[in-house]
Amino acid sequence: MTLEEALSGDDRERPMSEQPDSQNLLNCHPEPALLLDRAFRILAANRPYLENYGGNKTGAVIGAFCFATSHHLDQPCAHHNHPCPLARAAETGVPQRALHIHHTRRGALYVHVEILPIVGDDGAIGPFVEIIRPITFASPQPSATGLVGSSPTFVTMLDMIHRVAPKPFPVLLLGETGTGKELVARAIHGASRQSKGPFVPVECSELAENLFESELFGHKRGAFTGAVADKPGLLETAHGGTLFLDEVGEIPLQQQVKLLRALETLSFRQVGETKSRLVDFRLISATNQDLKGMMDAGTFRPDLYYRISAFPIQLPPLRERVSDIPLVACSLLERITLDKRVTLSQAAAALLKHYPFPGNVRELQNMLERAFLLSGGGLLLPEHFPDISPNGSPPLPQPENQLTQTPAEEEPILSLKEVEQRYLIQALARYPNDRQALADQLGISLRTLFRKLEALPSSLRNGDPKQ
Repeated sequence: MTLEEALSGDDRERPMSEQPDSQNLLNCHPEPALLLDRAFRILAANRPYLENYGGNKTGAVIGAFCFATSHHLDQPCAHHNHPCPLARAAETGVPQRALHIHHTRRGALYVHVEILPIVGDDGAIGPFVEIIRPITFASPQPSATGLVGSSPTFVTMLDMIHRVAPKPFPVLLLGETGTGKELVARAIHGASRQSKGPFVPVECSELAENLFESELFGHKRGAFTGAVADKPGLLETAHGGTLFLDEVGEIPLQQQVKLLRALETLSFRQVGETKSRLVDFRLISATNQDLKGMMDAGTFRPDLYYRISAFPIQLPPLRERVSDIPLVACSLLERITLDKRVTLSQAAAALLKHYPFPGNVRELQNMLERAFLLSGGGLLLPEHFPDISPNGSPPLPQPENQLTQTPAEEEPILSLKEVEQRYLIQALARYPNDRQALADQLGISLRTLFRKLEALPSSLRNGDPKQ
């Protein structure tokens, strides 16, 4: 059945008098639940739905359209380019699921919608039970915790997170630096069966090669010079929870085989120990590097790649979710300023939306921290963002200027790599003698900073970003 046929109201559902006690059916669910016909009309609703969506009286929602009460829309979801699980269930006769934004008494919320079709003895499909489960690790409105956003690319990422979180599969988070990979990893952990266990982040770029085994697997007293006591490793610490390997591409090649064996067997031996120990944890890895290219170059083991990448998730850069920038900025301000109320002006929000953010969310946070200090609290204005404001100094490339130029005035479009390199040179001018401070401001490890500096073209390394 097509969506148009469903909307026509020409359904084959049995009259309500011939249906089972629909209210008792819905009351079996602790989550908000509805009974719907093919035309998206609400036939019955349980108390959790009424309390969250439609007041305290059943009559307030019976006969209304689900897209009106839940979404505040004037047409079904599909007409607004949102997935419509009910229409799909009417076509296939099998349960359907979708990630939606619903409007409740508490404001807009992300929810997981499941549609269960009821098939009659005569094969007729319908009515449909809709079960609504809130998603707590993300929000479509400003929030002091969790992931925040509502752009299409962000929602796609959320759907991937929601699908894999309850499953035990290894997850590989891919994305540029500053896109929030650890925050996503914590969201997966919080929605997983291991949520009550520990979340153990491991910054692989900071593990010295000569201490790799000791840090990851632990060591026995006297195993080497300086081992004055037994020390548990990070794998053992993560038992019953989640092990998060950040910047997994930084693991030295000769150490990758040792990690692979531990992941495949879920066992390890401490340095200086002969007996193996069993361990059980959820594995999440992350990188901003091209691991497939590294495999071709022989610097990353293919067997380790296939072990950690059962379910890859691409994290979108901030420039691909421009509509989320004011929302993310307001959420970061809540986390930065704590008990002080600070507002982002419309002019400042527009300014931020026209900046490419090569450092992504981490760079946005640094900008907001500085703007907060410059403003003294209250209202953030464009002049509080001097690095990107037209009146500030020094100015950075702003795509908005390019959009208003005539074809004759247009400058060549820079690649994202070139933008990052030029930004790195400008940042380097502020910390000419303190590489650690620069790495801290950029939100990367010192090792990653040196690698990026070594990759700079000679023209940029000599201090002329215009060449």
